[in-house]
Amino acid sequence: MSAAIHETAIVDEGARIGSGTRVWHWVHVCGKAVIGNDCSLGQNVFIGNDVKIGNRVKIQNNVSVYDAVTLEDDVFCGPSMVFTNVYNPRSAVVRKSEYRPTLVRKGATLGANCTIVCGVTIGCHAFVGAGAVVSRDVPDYALMVGVPARRIGWMSEMGNRLEGTGIIADEDGTRYEISAESCKKIGS
Repeated sequence: MSAAIHETAIVDEGARIGSGTRVWHWVHVCGKAVIGNDCSLGQNVFIGNDVKIGNRVKIQNNVSVYDAVTLEDDVFCGPSMVFTNVYNPRSAVVRKSEYRPTLVRKGATLGANCTIVCGVTIGCHAFVGAGAVVSRDVPDYALMVGVPARRIGWMSEMGNRLEGTGIIADEDGTRYEISAESCKKIGS
């Protein structure tokens, strides 16, 4: 199965879009972008040249994924969330050689209207709440909220908040070992 690309979308020559991916209204994918299988790019999404997107990634409406951003498999980008790629932009100063890479690890959720400041890594299955501003690395499974974002808890791979410390089981039977500073999946 090939990608489904809406007639209003612009996909520059050379872009690699995986099988089963859906590209909706008024999307622009630059020519060097690499997009995996079974993704969804919502209305008015922009994908830069130096962007790598894994499989089953969902990018909701009005999101720009700029150069130097990598999204691993199963990442969710909520409506109108923001990536940056230059830490100290000035209109009159060219800083294209100063892009800071941003990595969003497998299964992470980036809530609506959140901002990810360039140069950070968002951990596996982390959950960034709507409107949060992330300017530091985020641990695996962390629940981040606020401006600036701070960790207020932990989230399971199912997207449920994990309460307490020690060994905690989620509704699907997956167990997590939780301490004050970390959350690790230990099996089912």
